[in-house]
Amino acid sequence: MERPAPRSRFYALAWLFYLLLALAGVVWVGWRGDLGWALFADPASWWRDLAAGLAAGGVLIALWALAVRRLAAARAVEGHVAGLLGEVHRDEIFALAVISSVAEEIFFRGGVQGQWGWPWATALFAVLHSGPGRSFRLWTLFALVAGLVFAGLTEWSGNLLAAIVAHGAVNGVNLRRLARRRAGPKEGS
Repeated sequence: MERPAPRSRFYALAWLFYLLLALAGVVWVGWRGDLGWALFADPASWWRDLAAGLAAGGVLIALWALAVRRLAAARAVEGHVAGLLGEVHRDEIFALAVISSVAEEIFFRGGVQGQWGWPWATALFAVLHSGPGRSFRLWTLFALVAGLVFAGLTEWSGNLLAAIVAHGAVNGVNLRRLARRRAGPKEGS
């Protein structure tokens, strides 16, 4: 029986970072007295918020895929991030997509947006999604657009579900694509 590959250092550090970010968001929202199930979903309209999140995530995924096809800067960003990602497995991609979207939305939309409004949440989200070199300006611009979408979903729905679903879809699809890119083409394909 083959032993599973050990978890990557990136994966372990990402989990630690996102758990701390989620904790900071929960403490922040709880300190304001806004922490409850209503922050995450409305039982009467969860299905609508889920559908809106999937639709918004699909649009953002298509937008980034178009950028990758048309812009060298997008391909450079993907190459850099794929190198940082290391070898990750399908279950790790799913887990990272879930923990990152939940943690970031609790912090940025629940904490920052709940306290200071969507412009601050969106700007901070974009600034923290930056990186080295000129090509990363495109990633920051994409994060600004995505942050606006996530903020809009939160304002529209009154909870985090749609934003978490959209964010999770974007991260899940893009992480999977980056992992495949890093692995290269399969033999015979």
